Amino acid sequence: MADIDLTGVFPAMTTPFTPDGRVDHEQLRADAARLAEAGVDGLVPVGSTGESATLTHDEHVAVVETVVDAVDVPVVAGAGSNSTREAVSLSRRSAEAGADGLLLISPYYNRPEQAGLLDHYRTVADAVDLPQVVYNVPSRTGRNVEPDTVVALAEHRNVAGYKAASGDAGRISEVIERTRDAAFRVLSGDDGMTLPVISMGGTGVVSVVANVEPRRTVGMVRAALEGDFDRARALHHELGPLVRALFAESNPAPVKEAMAHRGLGPATVRPPLTPPSEANAGRLAAALDDLAASDATADSAGGGERAGTREDECADGEVDA
Repeated sequence: MADIDLTGVFPAMTTPFTPDGRVDHEQLRADAARLAEAGVDGLVPVGSTGESATLTHDEHVAVVETVVDAVDVPVVAGAGSNSTREAVSLSRRSAEAGADGLLLISPYYNRPEQAGLLDHYRTVADAVDLPQVVYNVPSRTGRNVEPDTVVALAEHRNVAGYKAASGDAGRISEVIERTRDAAFRVLSGDDGMTLPVISMGGTGVVSVVANVEPRRTVGMVRAALEGDFDRARALHHELGPLVRALFAESNPAPVKEAMAHRGLGPATVRPPLTPPSEANAGRLAAALDDLAASDATADSAGGGERAGTREDECADGEVDA
């Protein structure tokens, strides 16, 4: 199995569409390059935020190929399905497209028991020799991947981590506690929970907000991982209003609206998703404008403290390039 360091910020990328609904690969390539330049530690295309549910399998693989071609950071491709056979196929095709790792949502709608979840993940891990991340998001799947199941899966050489998006701090803490001596990493899958998860021993986040605020997100996560919780808390609270607005309606419509407000691509989503309400679009704009005003104030005061980007830190000699 190729190694991958599941530490830091991994934006859950959006999939941009042209006005007629086709995947906009030029914008996708620009998004990937922009995020990598901002200092993120890897990219996660074609997950829930990437609207994988409304992509064909050929579109899915083409998105992975474009992102892999655009950047040098690790690419962890979404490849989950509620069909084990389909998850194996998508995982193999993603590996052939150049993905460095796989993100596997637990089977949704058919809601297998824990024994079925174990069989599902082990089957994919046996079939594809890439690092794989178990993704637990019961609000979308209707079923928790219980701590006992995650701990058992962590014993497999190809199961490298766990994306925790249950919102249940007790379950997340138990998984971290019981896998902390293994070669296994726990990532927050909820931007509002990133700081608490790292404080419990998690190693980073698969982030939605990083699509529009990558430098602040990188700064927060890096500060927390280095034990500077005063700085991490300050950045966490700076991001709070935007994070809440991003999840007031179904993801990824709000984050695409936020990106469009920043001039970072179209807000187009595929049906059955719809654009955010006028009220929430205004809330997003206000949160984004407040952050931009804060940046302008810091810059005019000779700042640069707000983000703690990789480039800034390398210039200071604090981390290796």
